[in-house]
Amino acid sequence: MDLIIATVAAISTFLFVLFTLLFIKRNLSVDIFHRLRRHHVDDVKHSKNNDDIFRRAYLFIQRAAKPIADLGIAKKIEFKLRQAGIPIFGAEFIVIVFIGALVTAIFAFVITLNIVVAPISFVGVPLFCWLWLRMKANSRRKAFTEQLGDCLTTVSNALRAGYSFQQAMDVVAREMEPPMSSEFERVTTDIAMGVALEDALENMNQRIGSQDFDLVVTAVLIQREIGGNLAQILDTISFTINERIRMKREIGALTAQGRFSAWVLLLLPFFVAAFCWIYNHDQMQVFVNEEMGRIALAVCVLLEILGFFVIQRIVDIEV
Repeated sequence: MDLIIATVAAISTFLFVLFTLLFIKRNLSVDIFHRLRRHHVDDVKHSKNNDDIFRRAYLFIQRAAKPIADLGIAKKIEFKLRQAGIPIFGAEFIVIVFIGALVTAIFAFVITLNIVVAPISFVGVPLFCWLWLRMKANSRRKAFTEQLGDCLTTVSNALRAGYSFQQAMDVVAREMEPPMSSEFERVTTDIAMGVALEDALENMNQRIGSQDFDLVVTAVLIQREIGGNLAQILDTISFTINERIRMKREIGALTAQGRFSAWVLLLLPFFVAAFCWIYNHDQMQVFVNEEMGRIALAVCVLLEILGFFVIQRIVDIEV
């Protein structure tokens, strides 16, 4: 129980620091961009609040991240961060996670006075953060795909009204909700800063990682090369994407029971174990103090996780 309290408290502190640093960096980036767009590049100076403790912490993280910025794992994490819409570099995320894991391990050891708890906590925090990052990226991609049909309809209507493609993207950036609006706002920002339209769309395609949007980008690039009625092309793609989304929702409704069963299979034994640990502590000691008990506990956890992923693969039907 002490381990759970220590881990939850440390992870909560770590996430608070992470989101605070993200807020600071986002504000810094927006401030610098608006100054550049006013062509006062020479006037870009540090804010009066640079002496703030969180800004100092972020500068420390930047310096600590430089030696590992070129590592492959940092690039991989940075790609996932872009998909999740988190405005920090991969190396900075690694440093933040390392600090959070170290604080969690120390905090858990101080509370429990158990040397085994520290390495478990130190390994658990990076795993938790990676799972959280993947879930956030997948959730953002799903939300983007849900908006894609309406986005294409908006663009095609704007093209028929006489707008250029870039003006149509401005309409999407102003009128739609995130993440669609934020992504198109970034595209228009890149174009305003001198990036070619084709490159800006390709960068957006890499950030999103959606097969549906890849089809849209391919169609737009081909149309810009050979010509054609882009509004009609986008209408056709929009109809296809909307039908695919409808089929995914129907399949999701049919497989909801299987997904729920997977989560019950995964979580119920842990709740039962926690209940027995609190109200029947003596009998549960065999799983901690005896070697065979620890082996049985490890095998049970492994089989639970394996069963969860097997069920998830069964109910995960591609459309």
